[in-house]
Amino acid sequence: MHTALPQLAAEELDVPLASIRIEQAGWDTVYGNVAMLVGNLPFHPSEEEGEDGFGRVKASRWMVGKLARELGLNATGGSSSVSDAWEVVRLAAATARASLVGAASLQWRLPSEDLKVADGVVSHPSGRSAGYGELARSASATPPGSVELKDRKAWRVIGQPVPRLDVPAKVSGMARFGLDVRLPGMRFAALRLAPTLGGAPGWVDARAALAMPGVERLVMLPAYAGSTAGFAVVARSYWQAQQAALAVEVDWRAPATGLLDSERIAGQLHEAVKLRDGYQFYGRGNVDEAFRAGGRTVEAWYSAPYLAHATLEPMNATARVGDGRVEVWAPTQVPQMCRAAAARVAGVAEEKVDLHVTLLGGGFGRRLEVDYVVQAVRVAMDLPGVPVQLIWSREEDTRHDFYRPMQVARVRATLDGAGFPLALHIKSAGDAISPRWMERGLPALAGPVDLPDKTASEGLFDQPYAFAHQRIEHVFTRSGVPVGFWRSVGHSHNAFFTESFIDELAAEAQKDPVEFRRSLLRRSPRHLAVLNEAAERSGWGLRPLPAGRARGVALHESFGSVVAQVVEVSLEKGTPRIHRVVCAIDCGTVVNPQIVAQQMEGAVVFGLTAALHGRIDIRGGVVQQRNFPDYPMLRLGAAPRWRRGSSPASGRRRASVSRACRRWLLRWPALCAP
Repeated sequence: MHTALPQLAAEELDVPLASIRIEQAGWDTVYGNVAMLVGNLPFHPSEEEGEDGFGRVKASRWMVGKLARELGLNATGGSSSVSDAWEVVRLAAATARASLVGAASLQWRLPSEDLKVADGVVSHPSGRSAGYGELARSASATPPGSVELKDRKAWRVIGQPVPRLDVPAKVSGMARFGLDVRLPGMRFAALRLAPTLGGAPGWVDARAALAMPGVERLVMLPAYAGSTAGFAVVARSYWQAQQAALAVEVDWRAPATGLLDSERIAGQLHEAVKLRDGYQFYGRGNVDEAFRAGGRTVEAWYSAPYLAHATLEPMNATARVGDGRVEVWAPTQVPQMCRAAAARVAGVAEEKVDLHVTLLGGGFGRRLEVDYVVQAVRVAMDLPGVPVQLIWSREEDTRHDFYRPMQVARVRATLDGAGFPLALHIKSAGDAISPRWMERGLPALAGPVDLPDKTASEGLFDQPYAFAHQRIEHVFTRSGVPVGFWRSVGHSHNAFFTESFIDELAAEAQKDPVEFRRSLLRRSPRHLAVLNEAAERSGWGLRPLPAGRARGVALHESFGSVVAQVVEVSLEKGTPRIHRVVCAIDCGTVVNPQIVAQQMEGAVVFGLTAALHGRIDIRGGVVQQRNFPDYPMLRLGAAPRWRRGSSPASGRRRASVSRACRRWLLRWPALCAP
C-alpha cells in the first residue's frame, strides 16, 4: 500500500513518484473504509451480474456504502485498500492538479485549457512555466472548477512495475514497527496468561519475581476484549520482565464453562451438519427433487483445523497514562477501535487518547483485535506518566490467538448419465467470526450478537460453477474457542472444500479436471480465462510429467480476484514435495504488477504452509502448539522454485533491481553518516 497509493496520487498529479511522501493514517473517521463493509454483502455472482435481483444488489450496496461513510470505521481488512482508495486518492490528486492549473491560468491570464502539466510543472506554449511549489499558495485559494480523471490510455504511473517505496527503510532498519518504539524512561512488561483458554489466576506468589534485578511491579490483567486473564510483570528490560514473569508461582484456575477440546469440537461439528438446520446463503432450482430424480450421487466430507496467525512480530503495544490523558503506540489494523478501547479501560473520554499507528510486523487479521492494546494501557495505569511497552512472547502469541475457526462441510452432488453435474448441496458448520469480533470490539452492543456471517460461507455459496440446482447452507456454532479473521477468512478453507469436490466429481465422471471445470464455467468467462491461462502456462495435457509426479488444478475467487493454480507434486517418504506452482490471477486493474507478483508468491508460501503444517490442537483447554518448531512455516528447501514470467527482459529487470539493491546497501554507511 505504501507504493500503490502513491502511484495513484502521482498519476493524477502528474509528478514523479519520488515526489510523493505517504503518511500513516490515524484514527479519524474521515479515513473510514467503505469498500470493506460493502464487500461483506452476501450476494451471489449471478445477482452481481444482473441475472436476478440486480436492483436489490445496487440498492443494498448504496445503503451500506452510505452507512459506512457515516460510521467512518477506520479499518484495514477485506483486501480492500486499493479498491477503497482507488477513486478517493485519484480524485483528491486530480482536484489539486486542477487548482494548480487554475492558479497558473489566473496569474498568467491564459485559458486553462491551453496549459499543460508534466512532472510537476505547469507550462504554456508561449514559454511560460511554473513548478507546483511556486503555485501552491495561490492554488490553495483557487477553486478547482471542473475536475476530470485521466483517461486510462494516458496513464504513465498506474500499471508500471516500480520498486516498492517502503523497502529501503525496512532493509536498513529505519522503519519503525511496534517493537521499535523507544521513549525516555520507558519500562517493559512481559505477559503471562492462564494456560487454559478462558482460565484465570487464583492465588499468585510474586515475591521471588519482584526480588529479581530490574523488576518493579506485577499487574493483574482480567479477560479484556475476549482475551484470557493473566498478569504482566514490569521491569527495566524485556528480558528481566520475561524471566520474572516465568518465576511467578500461580495457581491457575480452569474456566467454569469447562475445558475445550478440538477433537470433541470436530465431532460436534459433524453432528451439527447431520442434525441441525443451516442458514441458507444461496438457493437455486429444486435440489431435493433433483436428487430424487436419480443419477449418480457423490458425497464427500471435508474439515479444516484451527490455525494461528503467527505474525513475525508478536503482539505488542506501548502506552503512557497520566494527567488525565492516554498516549498509545500500536501496530493495529483498527486504530479507531483501539482508541475507543484505550479510553474505556483508562476511564477517560476518547478525546483524551492520542494514538500513534506504527508499521505492522504482520497483521493477517490478528491486529483487528484490541486485546493487547487494552492490556498495555492497563499496565501503564499502574505507573503514572511512565511509558510501558507490553510484549507477548511467541509462546503466549501462539497459545492465546484468535484462531481461524475449525470448519466441517458435507458436499453432495448428482450427475446425469453423461457425467454432467445437475445439483449441488453444501452444508457446513463452524463458529461465526464477525459476531464474536463485534462483541469484543464494540461492547456498547447490548448482549450477544447473533447474525448470519458471510465469512462462514464465502467461497461456498458464491462459487462460479453452473449447477442448475443448488442449496448452500451453514450451521453457526459457538465452540467457546476465541476465533478471528485469518487471512482470506472463510475462503481459506472453503476453497479447499469446493475445489477438492470438483475433482471428486471429475474423477467420478471420468473426465479431465480442467475440461470438467471448463464445462461448468460457460456463464463465467472471467473465471474461464484465468483457468485457461494457468492450464496453458503449466503445459496441462501437453507437457509430460517426470516419473513419480502428479499434477492438480484449483480455481477460486475471493475479494474480487480470480486465481487459478496448477501444482506439481510428488511424495518423498510419504510427505508431499511441491516442485512447481503455476499461478494466474485476474485482480482487475493492476496498479503495480511487480507487487501483485510478490503478493502471489507470498500467498503460495503461506498457502502451502497452512496445507502442509498448519494445525492448532486443543486438549484439556490448552493449545498444544507453542512456537515455530511445532507450528512451522514452509522452509526454503521445501518451497517450489521461482520463475516470474519467462521473457529475457523480465530476467534483465530482476538482475538490474538486484544490482541496484546491492549498490544502495553498500552506500548505506555513507548515507547515514552525520
